[in-house]
Amino acid sequence: MSNLTISPKVIPWIFVWIWSTGFLAAKFGLPYAEPFTLLLYRFVFTLLFLLIVIRFKKSLWPKSKIQIFHLMVVGALIHGVYLGGVFQAIKWGMPAGLSAMIIGLQPLGMALMGGLLLKEQVSKRQWLGLIIGLIGLYLVLFERLDLTNELAFDGFSIWAVLAVIASLFGISIGAVYQKRFCGEMDLISGTWIQYFSALLVCGLIVIFFETGAVNWTMPFILTLAWQVLALSIGAILLLMTMIKQGAAASVGSYFYLIAPLVAIQAWFLFNETISLISILGVVLISFGVAITSSKKEIMKPVSNL
Repeated sequence: MSNLTISPKVIPWIFVWIWSTGFLAAKFGLPYAEPFTLLLYRFVFTLLFLLIVIRFKKSLWPKSKIQIFHLMVVGALIHGVYLGGVFQAIKWGMPAGLSAMIIGLQPLGMALMGGLLLKEQVSKRQWLGLIIGLIGLYLVLFERLDLTNELAFDGFSIWAVLAVIASLFGISIGAVYQKRFCGEMDLISGTWIQYFSALLVCGLIVIFFETGAVNWTMPFILTLAWQVLALSIGAILLLMTMIKQGAAASVGSYFYLIAPLVAIQAWFLFNETISLISILGVVLISFGVAITSSKKEIMKPVSNL
């Protein structure tokens, strides 16, 4: 990555765009495999490629068992619960754009979890942002509520909503846990351990709840390749480049564009519609996130779809 000459101002945009395609890649791949089966194969190939990167960069492995344990916990939460929840929600019919809108509350979730788990003070500004973000989420979900069925929305059930909310909690708690216990980890070897932990989680779920069947068509192979090479590998290398160039912190501000970016791409690729009420909800979520995030410490990305 030392020969990469792309402007530091451009790299965060590329990184965030790649991140946004994760929701779409999930929707492309799920017709051919169950959610955790798809993730299982994604993690297997990702681990193999990361081993090559680790060998090439001569990354250092954690020296203690407790460091490995902390990385395993983060991997289970961020890659297992977070990705698994989003993939399952999309499998159960939730539009990719809507799942991205809910996940857009992540910085608010991190602020709340930081207050609950790390006893960090949650300021009035952060509480205001949380309330505004929740109002935005309510607007996004309310218009899809099926009033004839207490547990259903338009096109998906309450279980899809619960799955993506579990995903939101997974990445929020995982990010706070990583901040507390894994701040000194080597980015590549630490990520390998996290993916290995997620592989174990997905493997158990596949054994007990899924068939493990895969329809190995060309569209599935292509979307799996994109998830491995672009999302799980490419995004990590871009993040390394941003850290080296001192631009990693600026990525936080670009994350406000994730939900609208996913919604536009989902509309173009899958004909997912978005109403004026949903647009207003997205604006409120983004505004809530914006006023919650500190100017001195903008949220850094902790995972990718």
